[in-house]
Amino acid sequence: MTKPAYKRILLKLSGEALMGDQNYGIDTKVAKSVAEEIKEIYQLGVEIAIVVGGGNIFRGVSKSAGNMDRGSADYIGMLATVMNAVVLQDALEKCGVFTRVLSAIDIPQLAEPFIRRRAIRHLEKGRVVIFGAGTGNPYFTTDSAAALRALEIKAEVIMKGTKVDGIYSSDPMTDSDAQRFDKISYQEVLEKRLKVMDSSAISLCMENDLPIVVFNMNATGNILKAVNGDLSIGTIVTANGKSQATS
Repeated sequence: MTKPAYKRILLKLSGEALMGDQNYGIDTKVAKSVAEEIKEIYQLGVEIAIVVGGGNIFRGVSKSAGNMDRGSADYIGMLATVMNAVVLQDALEKCGVFTRVLSAIDIPQLAEPFIRRRAIRHLEKGRVVIFGAGTGNPYFTTDSAAALRALEIKAEVIMKGTKVDGIYSSDPMTDSDAQRFDKISYQEVLEKRLKVMDSSAISLCMENDLPIVVFNMNATGNILKAVNGDLSIGTIVTANGKSQATS
């Protein structure tokens, strides 16, 4: 059996990852599939923390927010992430994976409050930890929450599951000439304004030398490959990762 390349990871999932082929909401079959993939790396002894977005239900800067106050809209988005966290927790526990949801907003009936030492202790005891409600503050994305939580729990890497197989020079969905990068530096991501994570999250990772691996979440087995250090499935962002494009 291949030895995992990382002992403790932060997996960033978009809310859309739980949506499946629907236009809105949660597909429990997709949640089950994601849970089964997470179980594979859990069984290798990898300590797993997860930050899940809420874009499948509500996004503070989306059209659905209309002319709402940005702060109020962002809080609704945070509640959406808690809903997704609880769905993912249910799917994981049905797979036999012990899981805890920790929320940045106090919702004791659904989740434990986020306390850094408690989160680390859960990881050390072999529980998957799902962080809900972002940072608990408006104007911050779940990308920023992922970077912050990863640093707080001393994760070795952020693994961001997306709909495409890495970071591209432009949107591969609309530009057939878009080039995929095998590796790239934080600075280049910022300078090229590549839509990997928001600039606050990238800057936080850059300042603390926290690698980011971006890969296609929809391809079965990719989470396991990423954890095993197979970088052919996506793009790695590091301090000295001079851009290397794949034609």
